[in-house]
Amino acid sequence: MSKDVSKPKLANQRGAARLAAVQALYQMDIGGTGVLEVVSEYEMHRLGKELDGDLYRQADAAWFRAIVSGVVEQQRTLDPLIRSSLTEDWPLSRLDSTLRAILRAGAYEISNRKDVPVAVIVTEYVDIGQAFFDDDEPKLINAVLDRIAKRLRTPDST
Repeated sequence: MSKDVSKPKLANQRGAARLAAVQALYQMDIGGTGVLEVVSEYEMHRLGKELDGDLYRQADAAWFRAIVSGVVEQQRTLDPLIRSSLTEDWPLSRLDSTLRAILRAGAYEISNRKDVPVAVIVTEYVDIGQAFFDDDEPKLINAVLDRIAKRLRTPDST
């Protein structure tokens, strides 16, 4: 039986959806773009498409939508959760917009996607952090998401 390599694996599509969600959340934070507008733009012009010479990976559009809309709907719950998982000298408002987007998306998935192991969520968002940052930010992402997971998930659900 031959393997169909033309279709990306579901896990890869979810990873691409996570990256696109972080980019969309960043765009919304910086530009004040609304959730419907940004989701529509990504689905029509970015996910699995070429834009300005950059090829966007095929992404799980439903996963992308769930993360972006979920973060927006639950931001009043997610931000205090993230804030309480940061050290005293790092208020949420001081964080870079990209870092905030990564933490919000990761916190959303940990709190709402109990079907996905914490290790998968944390690893994916640390990887995204490494794509944007060279310094301590990926370690911060790992630590904060781990603290959130310890609060929200029982040991058997990780």
